[in-house]
Amino acid sequence: MPSAYGACRAAAIEPARRRRYARRMPIATTAAAPPERPAALLGWRLLALLYDFFPALALWMLLGALFTAGYTLAGHAERDNIAPFSALQWLLWLCCWGVTGLYATLSWRRGGQTLGMRPWRLQVTGTDGGAPTRRQLWLRYSVATVSLLFGGLGLWWALFDRQRLTWHDRASGTQLRRLPKR
Repeated sequence: MPSAYGACRAAAIEPARRRRYARRMPIATTAAAPPERPAALLGWRLLALLYDFFPALALWMLLGALFTAGYTLAGHAERDNIAPFSALQWLLWLCCWGVTGLYATLSWRRGGQTLGMRPWRLQVTGTDGGAPTRRQLWLRYSVATVSLLFGGLGLWWALFDRQRLTWHDRASGTQLRRLPKR
C-alpha cells in the first residue's frame, strides 16, 4: 500500500517533470509544410557525371565502330585510320556529341534522370517543379557542354551560387534536385 508521503511526493514531482519535457519538445500548433528540397550539391553532380560517362563511352564506341566499318567499306585499307582533324573525324565528334545529347535529353524527358543520376537520387525539374520542355533540356545540355569545355567552370559556379545552381541550370530554367529516400 502506498504511503501518504509517497503520494504527495509523486504529485509534487509530476508537474515539474511535465514542465521539463515541455521545454524540450515544443507542441506543433499547425501542420508545417514540407521543406523545399535544395538544389543538389556539386559532389552529387560530379558523381552522377562520372557514372554517366560509362553509358556515353559505350555509345561512342558503338558510333566509332560504325564509322570505322563505313570507312573501310568505302574502299580504304583495313588498317587505315580516319585521319585526325579531317572532316570525317569532326563528323564523328559531332555525332558523338549528338548521341550523348539524345541519351541525356531523352532520359531527362522520360523520368528526369539518367542512369548515373538514379543511384544518387538526382532529378532534373523545371524551376516550377514540373517537367522541363525539350527546348530547356537541349539548352541545358548545350550550356553544360560549353561549361565542360571551359574546365567545368559552370559546374564550379555552384559553389558560389546562393541557390547552388550551375550555368546550365540558370540558362535553361531547370534545376537538379535530390530526391528523398524511399
